[in-house]
Amino acid sequence: MIGVAIFSMLNKNLGQANHDGPTSRIGAIAGYATTFLLAIYGGFFSGGYVTMLTAAFGLLFGMTFLQAVATTKVINVFSSGVATLVFVWRGVVDLKLGVILGASVFLGALLGGRMALFLSTIWLWRIFIVAVLSLAIKLLLPLH
Repeated sequence: MIGVAIFSMLNKNLGQANHDGPTSRIGAIAGYATTFLLAIYGGFFSGGYVTMLTAAFGLLFGMTFLQAVATTKVINVFSSGVATLVFVWRGVVDLKLGVILGASVFLGALLGGRMALFLSTIWLWRIFIVAVLSLAIKLLLPLH
């Protein structure tokens, strides 16, 4: 997360302009390979993979922050859905709590998505940096 934050702060134009996809065939191959590797990481550890995927989509596929965030949300819905099914199948989910949290997350995502449509790219970039730094601090200083 710290690496993503530093990289994003050093590349202030990242996610600013749409390049209509990867700039080269090598960029496309690197983008798909990175997506594949981050999906494996996300399946095992989950923590921060969507953030890294967002940065990768901006860098390797030339997406704006809004496009990258929207694309990673679709990917995250499917990966979270599969994980949820596996955990429910194994009987380790508190369904009552899960429904309450799921509804809360859905409403928050709906509100956040609508707000993101009205924000400029620079504000999305600033929010991204704050979120990444906050996640990095949380990972470095776990609560006991």
